[in-house]
Formats: sequence, C-alpha cells, structure tokens
Amino acid sequence: MERTVVLYPGLGVGHLVPMVELAKVFLRHGLAVTVAAVKPPLDSPDFSAAVARFAECNPAINFHVLPPPPPPPAPVGSGSDGKSASPIVGMLGFLNAMNAPLRDFLCSLPSVDALIVDMFCTDALDVASELRLPVYVFFTSAASDLAVFLHLTSMRDSINTSFGELGDSMIHIPGCPPFKASELPSDILSDNEASRLFLLMFRRHPESRGILVNTFESLETRALRALEDGLCVPGRATPTVYSIGPIVSGGGGSDKDHDCLRWLDAQPDNSVVFLSFGSLGRFCKKQLEEIAIGLQKSEQRFLWVVRSPRIDEKNVFEPLAEPDLDALLPAGFMEATRGRGLVVKLWAPQVEVLRHRATGAFVTHCGWNSTLEGITAGLPLLCWPLYAEQRLNKVFVVEEMKLGVEMRGYDEEVVVAEEVEAKVRWVMESEGGQALRQRAAAVKDAAAQAIKEGGSSHAAFFKFLEDLQLQVSRGMVSA
Repeated sequence: MERTVVLYPGLGVGHLVPMVELAKVFLRHGLAVTVAAVKPPLDSPDFSAAVARFAECNPAINFHVLPPPPPPPAPVGSGSDGKSASPIVGMLGFLNAMNAPLRDFLCSLPSVDALIVDMFCTDALDVASELRLPVYVFFTSAASDLAVFLHLTSMRDSINTSFGELGDSMIHIPGCPPFKASELPSDILSDNEASRLFLLMFRRHPESRGILVNTFESLETRALRALEDGLCVPGRATPTVYSIGPIVSGGGGSDKDHDCLRWLDAQPDNSVVFLSFGSLGRFCKKQLEEIAIGLQKSEQRFLWVVRSPRIDEKNVFEPLAEPDLDALLPAGFMEATRGRGLVVKLWAPQVEVLRHRATGAFVTHCGWNSTLEGITAGLPLLCWPLYAEQRLNKVFVVEEMKLGVEMRGYDEEVVVAEEVEAKVRWVMESEGGQALRQRAAAVKDAAAQAIKEGGSSHAAFFKFLEDLQLQVSRGMVSA
C-alpha cells in the first residue's frame, strides 16, 4: 500500500518553499504527499499567490490550506491594540492555536503514515503523539544553525545572564566556528517571553523521531559530525539527523518568460551582480539610496529587486505595495545606469536568475533558501544579513564554508555606498573575487553529487525511509 506523509510548513513563503521541494523528493520515492499549509493571520497576497503557483505546477501534490483557529486572547507583552510586542511571540502563539485545525484535518484523511513538521511547528508534536503518528522535524536552515540552537538550550541554563548581555563575547558551539553573541537572532538575546519560547521550541526538537536538514555532508561536515556525536544536546539523546539537501527549486514554469531573464540574455557571461533580499527583506529609503549610489559608482552590471520600505516594522506579513522608484531612488540613477543595470519591482524569478549564464555574483540576505540557491548555482556570495538566523549564516558562509564575504555595516544604520561599490568591484574584478568564484564552482559540483544516486544526501534519505518503515511496522497506527 502506498505510504502517505503530511508536510506541515510554518508561516511565510520562506518556509513553504523548501517544504514543497521536500514534497517532490517524497514523490520521487513513491510516497503520496499532502502539504497542510498555514495561512498567515493577516491577509498575504504573497502567500496566496505562492500556494496557487505551487498547486498549478505540482498537480501530484495535494495542497490543503488549514482553516484559521479562533482569535486567541491578547498574548503576554501585547499592547492595548492586541498586537504582540514581538512578532515571534505572536507567530508561535498562532502556530500553537493551529494544533486544533491540524488535528481535525489529519483525522479526516483515510490514512497518514507520518507527519513532517517545520522547525517552528514543534507544538504539533503533541498532535502527532495523540494520534500515534511518527513525527519528524524538517529543519529548513543550516545544520550549523541546528547545532547552535540545540546547544543554546542547555547553555542558557548554565549562564547567569541573558545572551544579549554577553555583547560581542565569543560563543563556542561544537562543530561551528566561533561567533559573537550579538550575532544570535534578536529574539534570543533578551531575557523575555520571545527568548523563552524560542528556546523551548528547540528544546522540543529531540522529542521527534528524527530531524531532516536541508544541507549536504561536504558543506557542513563539522556541524553534522557534532550533531551525530550528540555534542549539541548534552545530557539528552539526540535524534537521528538526516542531511538530505540541497533541496532547492528547480525553476522553470511560466517564470522563464520574465522580462529580467530576457534582459540577462543580452548580457555577457558572469557579468551581472544580482541583488535580492528575500520575501521579507525591505530597506528604508536612505539605504536604497546608498545601494543605488554604490551600484552606479561600481560601473558593474546589476539586476536589483526593490521593495517598498516597511510601514509597520512589527508586522512581518505586511502586504507589499508596488515601490515608487522615482521617489525611492536618487534622481538620475535610472538614466545613468540604463543598459548596464535593471531594477525589478517586488519580485524576480530568483532561481532562474541565479542559474543564468550572465549572473556572476549574488548579494543576499543569507536566508538559507537563498544561500543554497546561490551555492547550487556556483556563485560567490556577498553577505548582507537582515533578521532571524541570517547573521549566523553569514558567519558560516564566510568563516566555515569560505563561499562569501561580508558587507560591512550590515549591523549599523546603513551600509554606505562606498562599501557597496567596493565589494561589488572586488567580487567582479579582483583576484580574490576570482578565487572565491572558483571555490563556489567546486562546491556547486559537490552539491550536485550529494543528491545523485550513491551520494551522501541520497543515502541519508533512504536511511530516513527505512526508519519510517520501521516505525510503521512496530505498530504506530495511521490517523
């Protein structure tokens, strides 16, 4: 009988994308797949468009958008308007409330053999336990991030202060390069409800049957070895960690006709710097102006995705308004860079752009989806982290993987035009930039080998399937 798995992504397109790609891997191995998606609490055109696009392009995957839960009471730390003082408190509270719709949906299905939950959806472990379903976590960031977050849960118990009060003190985690405490996600730094919930979420990861990680062995050898040896969860058993990546979008579809791809067709090989900062990445007007001036002075070809500044900084799912480029960018910029530069509003088909022969470097916010897409395209990375675990990813990319360089000033008010100009010139013109490009090309080949038959990630996925079969045969019953 065909096995059925339900995939449960977290909030946001950035968590839906890798889960859909994971669903394709399950399909290739003969399993039936349903994606139970979570609609953001506020209306999000990005989310609705993404689900529709994925459903159209992947008819073999069943997509179901779960109904919203009843409105919760105002969370701890909320204001009189009911809005949470921290986005992650509101997000985790919302995902906790989604347990009831998830349970009802699982019970409505004829059979379910396993539940795969997003790294932020650990409250759903309770649903799996109640329904006696094998449950696995899909960790959609780097194995090095997983090592850090698992270890921090025990480290927090042994220090007498918050992580934020450690400032720029160096933190040492098994399998990872040293990093500053200030490079941790902002939600961990303070001794508050957000930090407590964040660490509780990772304290629960070892309750799962195993953790699937979107990485590959040769990219993060040290971190994966530390996880396998149980060094990151002292005093507790570490579930099996399966490195099954890189799982990235294959591109294609209707996106191949986008105007920016036709523009790239007219550019020389490896000549264009691509700047894109993820589904939630937005800059203030001042920062957009500095980027524009730096690009203009660099005299390099570029393709830049621009979004409007955020109005409400606490609403990460704020609907996107089309940017007014004349109002946001310096006077004369568009005319001065005509022909060698292209500014795209809101969105570009990132995978297709990164894999285009004309693209030569990638300025990225270091979200793990984008980082892997850049790595599998063989591009050097200019790292400009914005939020969440992206500062840590910058450390791993620059210090451990040696695949990128840092945009200095990312942690200050603005990255100045001079830095944009200098780094863009460096990566495109210098011997150091050429050496980085050669290393990126080698890692691209290693990534392709990992997912081929006989590769490390291919073998890890088969090991996971064997474990899943064992759990089912031991008597864990379907919902």
